[in-house]
Amino acid sequence: MKLELVKRGTGKKGVNNKLRREGFIPAIVYNSKGEAKPVAVKAEAFQAILRGMKSGLLSTTVFELTLDGHKSKALVKEVQYQPASYEIEHIDFLQVHDNEKVTVNVPIQLVGAAECAGVKLGGFLRQVIRSMQVRCLLKDIPQEFAIHVQEMAIAESKTLAAIAMPAHVKPLSKMNEVAVVVGKKAGT
Repeated sequence: MKLELVKRGTGKKGVNNKLRREGFIPAIVYNSKGEAKPVAVKAEAFQAILRGMKSGLLSTTVFELTLDGHKSKALVKEVQYQPASYEIEHIDFLQVHDNEKVTVNVPIQLVGAAECAGVKLGGFLRQVIRSMQVRCLLKDIPQEFAIHVQEMAIAESKTLAAIAMPAHVKPLSKMNEVAVVVGKKAGT
């Protein structure tokens, strides 16, 4: 995903509000040393990327940022929203390099939820863990993990160990934690 950035000044709240009125989202690009560059991104361009993206994949998407002709790669670390309108207020990017390992939260998708045997027998599917933190190189970041649930029966659970972990990806979670369970409805 490519994004064009512009420099912005730091200062009072009014400066950022003016940027928002002009169609920009204030942002910061942090590097690995903790140094920060105040920037802004066109709101329309960022929202178009979000609309075209599958839900939950923002944390694993690598952006190519361009600022004054210089290109760099970054991950979105945080998005702040306006509480009443849910408009994007601010974005934090973390600049990353191909040879550095990064820590990311990878979403976990349940595959076969509509065909789950336990649900068909009156149970309900409950996803306990929705994402897993992993550490890997930029090129090895998985977009998402999958847990297959179609064969699960009532009162059965699956742990994070049910996820097929790619070779160069190190999970930072305990793999024996329950990720999904098929519960029994009261009275059945």
